[in-house]
Amino acid sequence: MASVKLANGKTFSVSGEQTILDAALQQGIFLEYSCRTGRCGVCKAKVLEGETKAIKAEESITAEDVVSGAVLTCCRTAVSDVALDAEDLGVLVDYPARTVPCRISSLTKLTEQVIEVVLRFPPGQAVRFLPGQYVDVIGKGGIRRSYSISNSPRQDGCIALYIKKVEAGEMSHYWFNEAQTNDLLRLEGPLGTFFFREDPPDTVVFLATGTGIAPVKALLEHLDANPEEVDGRRMLVLWGNRRPEEFFWKPDFANINVDFTAVLSQACHEWSGASGYVQDALLEAEFDVEKAIVYACGSEVMIHSAREMLGEAGLPASRFYSDAFVSSN
Repeated sequence: MASVKLANGKTFSVSGEQTILDAALQQGIFLEYSCRTGRCGVCKAKVLEGETKAIKAEESITAEDVVSGAVLTCCRTAVSDVALDAEDLGVLVDYPARTVPCRISSLTKLTEQVIEVVLRFPPGQAVRFLPGQYVDVIGKGGIRRSYSISNSPRQDGCIALYIKKVEAGEMSHYWFNEAQTNDLLRLEGPLGTFFFREDPPDTVVFLATGTGIAPVKALLEHLDANPEEVDGRRMLVLWGNRRPEEFFWKPDFANINVDFTAVLSQACHEWSGASGYVQDALLEAEFDVEKAIVYACGSEVMIHSAREMLGEAGLPASRFYSDAFVSSN
């Protein structure tokens, strides 16, 4: 049994069969994470002392990361006592993940490829979460898929999910062909570390592609209810899709001002708005990158590209938060 020490002095133990991330979560210590598969890179941390070993493929680790000593905590275990240049997210202690039953309250078709599913819980069993987090819905045969919650906490305790159709997807087949109101399901949550951080700099940027707008909408609802958190800050929202009909939502808030840009990535003669990739459109906007914080959610390609481009433009790595949607059937 090895010990892992964090930059703020907290420690936890890791067995050889556990990833560092799993061990931390089991002991009530929350490190940055999202996909838990090695693909998104959110859980990346630098090893200051000790030896680790990969027990899963670290797909998002670069050659530069290897040189700097960075590893993915969702893929590695500790071989010896280890010191990590990472801190725990103490606020998440109040939002522990648990598995609960739920029923489908409503199913609403938003586009040909996207539906909104609203889930309700038995009395006293509603999931407590921070806006921006996600849940794993567990279907027939134990199949599970991850979906971001698209709302901030509601009085009725329900959560809403935006679900995109995946070709030949097992869970997609259920959602789009079999799901009925009052169906009984289970879910695990809340999960992930995508949530609004206190005391943001001058500009707050939200980047999204596809149904990655879900956690952005949740974060904006939270800020509309707590406008003092962004008092005096500029807020930019850029949402990218391939076709005009895929823009099924736009910001409409009473207490916050949002500069919203819809960005179309495929050529369309009928489109007069911004075109190209959403991260390119952001760099064309007029704002001080060095005085910004970015929340990005959507495709892996967009996340990795935005992180690299914004870093080169001067955005501190510590002010880029992301939730990559990792595809699965």
